[in-house]
Amino acid sequence: MFQQNQEIFNILLNSISEGVVIVDGHQKIVKVNKAGEQMFGYTENELNNQPLNILIPQNYRSNHGKHFKGFVKDKKKRSMGNGRDIHGAKKDGSIFPIEASLNPFNIFGSNYIMALVIDITERKRLEQEKNHLANIILESLNEIFVFDANSLLFINANYGAQKNLGYSMEELSTMTPLDIKPDYTEARFRKEIEVLKKGSVEKIEFETVHQRKSGTTYPANVHLQRSLLGGKDVYVAIILDITEQKNYTQTLEQTVEIRTDELKTALAAEKELNDLKTKFLSMVSHEFKTPLSGILTSTILLNKYKLTEQQDKREKHIKTITDKVQYLNTILNDFLSVEKLEKGKINYKFTNFKLSKVLNEVIYNANMLLKDGQHINYPENIDDLSLYQDEKIVELSLSNLMYNAIKYSSEHTIINIEILQDETDTTFKVIDNGIGIPEVDQKNIFNRYFRAENALLMQGTGIGLNIVKDHLENLNGSITFESTENIGSTFTIKLPNKAQI
Repeated sequence: MFQQNQEIFNILLNSISEGVVIVDGHQKIVKVNKAGEQMFGYTENELNNQPLNILIPQNYRSNHGKHFKGFVKDKKKRSMGNGRDIHGAKKDGSIFPIEASLNPFNIFGSNYIMALVIDITERKRLEQEKNHLANIILESLNEIFVFDANSLLFINANYGAQKNLGYSMEELSTMTPLDIKPDYTEARFRKEIEVLKKGSVEKIEFETVHQRKSGTTYPANVHLQRSLLGGKDVYVAIILDITEQKNYTQTLEQTVEIRTDELKTALAAEKELNDLKTKFLSMVSHEFKTPLSGILTSTILLNKYKLTEQQDKREKHIKTITDKVQYLNTILNDFLSVEKLEKGKINYKFTNFKLSKVLNEVIYNANMLLKDGQHINYPENIDDLSLYQDEKIVELSLSNLMYNAIKYSSEHTIINIEILQDETDTTFKVIDNGIGIPEVDQKNIFNRYFRAENALLMQGTGIGLNIVKDHLENLNGSITFESTENIGSTFTIKLPNKAQI
């Protein structure tokens, strides 16, 4: 009888199209139906006796235990998330949005929770598309109006309409299309839209003249159709300013009106991509060609220094080759870092470490690059400071700022390092007296492959600051700067004292 009941239970469970996950009071998975196993990418019964955390993304696990205990104590049905987006983790590590409702129950004196899980990936995609389309309409430079079919009062008008006419939405809400059409009477306008009211046609199109708040006028092409808004009869008008197109033929005018926005978007995207490709290829060609030429020259010269007393010359060229190869290796590592960051393949390793340890390593390596007379001021009172973060990322970030400070500063200059720590955050400042960043370039300084105008002749890929910024933001940190051309720059890194991922 028990086995029969079990079979009936399994049949019913597997007939549910949504995923069903049943866990006990210790967050151990008791049963998952076929839909749930397929949703999370597991085979039959593979999830049984596994901890519930296996289905929860790493980022959300730390708080899940507390939420689970609170729910078990409350013993009330509810939906998960409470207004927040929630996600599940598949066997392959991918994360996807879900909707889940929790139902507590008790069998034979033991408490269990049944979660009904729905994969809402497609719903999220459709919502994003819907919001995107809504934003396109609201932000379009073409005029879009919605007005009441009976009173003709404007109900809504997008940004393009308000901008071109010069009226605010508050002003437009007391106006009708007649207030912006000086050539129309109410009788003429109502006669014009009569065919829409009767349903004889779905849309009408006509040319007219619109008058702005300033009194100026412009020719407009009107596309008008009837619609419903919350059960209310309305008209939707899409207005195109045809001032510059007036001298074209009607056929050409209609084609341009439909295709203009699509063409602008496509051309802008293509131009941006081509510019990026050109800049990238130019940068790679230059950054690889220069060190390779140095390696080739030193290799050829090495063959000429065969005598024992020429050892110092050999060592000089060997050092040149070593430095150039190390630089090429750095460039390649930067490219690999960019790829990993884009694909989300970075696994951060958090440990507790002394700041002085990292800073000593950074300054030791930086000292080898100092120009004649350059000096680094070591910060005071940091021996007792420590962080729980990814040590390598902190070292990489500080090294990048130190190398830039050295590279973009002249001989006989000072580089200052300041470190401050409060109860929650640690702030690092690297201050130089270098060439600074031109104001016109400052907005792009963290963009990948970007080089400021006054740094184009110096060696560099324009990748370093972009990588540092991405890493720090992944760690809930930030990087900012202040700079004045020909005076110097101050770069500031701020990180939580304890990793929050």
